[in-house]
Amino acid sequence: MTDTHALYTVNEIRQVEQAALANSPSYALMQRAGTAAGELAYELLQSTEKERRVLVLAGPGNNGGDALEAASQLMNAGLKVFITLPFPTDTLPADAQQALQRAKASKATFIASDDPAISSTDWAMVIDGLFGIGLSRAIDGPLHELIATINQLGCPILALDVPSGLNADTGAIVGDDAGIAIQATHTITFIADKAGLHTCEGRDFAGAVTVATLDIGGERFPPASMHLNHPALFAKCLRPRRHNTHKGSYGDVSVLGGAHGMVGAAVLAARAAAKCGAGRVFIACLADSLLYDSMQAELMSRLASNIDYSTTTTVAGPGLGTSRLARDILGKAIIANTPLVIDADALNLIGHEPALQEKLLARSAATIITPHPLEAARLLATTTQQIQGNRIAAARALAGTFRATTILKGSGTVIAAPDGTVVLNTTGNPALATAGSGDVLAGLSGALLAQGCPEWEAALAAVYLHGLAADELVKRGIGPIGLTAGELIPEIRSVLNQLVSG
Repeated sequence: MTDTHALYTVNEIRQVEQAALANSPSYALMQRAGTAAGELAYELLQSTEKERRVLVLAGPGNNGGDALEAASQLMNAGLKVFITLPFPTDTLPADAQQALQRAKASKATFIASDDPAISSTDWAMVIDGLFGIGLSRAIDGPLHELIATINQLGCPILALDVPSGLNADTGAIVGDDAGIAIQATHTITFIADKAGLHTCEGRDFAGAVTVATLDIGGERFPPASMHLNHPALFAKCLRPRRHNTHKGSYGDVSVLGGAHGMVGAAVLAARAAAKCGAGRVFIACLADSLLYDSMQAELMSRLASNIDYSTTTTVAGPGLGTSRLARDILGKAIIANTPLVIDADALNLIGHEPALQEKLLARSAATIITPHPLEAARLLATTTQQIQGNRIAAARALAGTFRATTILKGSGTVIAAPDGTVVLNTTGNPALATAGSGDVLAGLSGALLAQGCPEWEAALAAVYLHGLAADELVKRGIGPIGLTAGELIPEIRSVLNQLVSG
């Protein structure tokens, strides 16, 4: 049975495909792909009130053949299908040639790729079969113009396998700023799911993703090292509480941060830790300006230098600053060898201080680091563009370099373990692009560690719940525009309790 949450690389999928082709009749996989695409397109078109006119873009390879087969299916179903082939047809592979002959026999209408009708006709749907998973260079010239036109049509766009121009492994647009990609509303991806559809630009360009396995059995797939995040991965650490417990049963969290002018970040992290189940929460402030939190009186405020970090789970970084005092106390928290979440300025300090890196590598206790792309670039001595160019490789590099479970934040947050295991998160939306959101995530991570969650499950659960809370708020009309980090906290508590209660 195929693992519905597994993700595979392009190379892995090609190996599976070649093995399947060796044991299948010629053209069988293309026919299955075209049929699956045609059926999904037909289903999506049932809700449209427009005349069912479909534009099919067919490229020079087997992806184009899949599109031509889908065109035949739709034509036979009674739709009006128009096909454009921006490449010479005599170079099509053998199976795609067969699909072309079937499309011609269906009496679909063939139009030139520069036909003004493409931009002027009120299409019910466009099917993108220009390029599949093998594209290696930026799309330019007339094809760039064609894709720009398609993206402006405003109708549903169904991409086959991967939106043309999107890297299936990384989710980056091929060619970076020089490239372009189809901005699909839906993607039907073949054989297995691909990581690039779920991170970086993937979530914006792939739309809703459907997987068509093409009847290839699960036994043909290698063990997956990447998965999509889902509750079954961390359910074992989210259990109902026993009656015979007390605050000491759920651990202490100390939020190390709150330098002068940045106390709010530490307060957000601490509130999140308290409302997500930690038994006691301390704000370990570098500044002496916070006597108590008037909105959350349960939080205890201490000077950071007065905390015993050997008896607490520490969330280090929110509003910490980069002073000498911050560096020295961070060093104490690291060598205490108790559960530790490292965020924000604590990451920046580690990135610039080899001595702190040595202390970090000497730890044996649970460690979670939570960089955003700029912080990740500092830690790996590279650029943000390079981090975003391959978020999965960057997260793996961070996890391996610092021997810590890594949460690389962003669209399709990547969670990586030191052994190379990767999970891509599926929850969350642009509402999380707001100041303080990362502080809340760090506090939530600390709360889960304090309650006994192993670091891997704590990271998966924290990222999932953080995003799910934003999704639930947006469903109720609270955001995405204008949602503040503090509004996430009670909603995270709510979704956490719902998952625990089952």
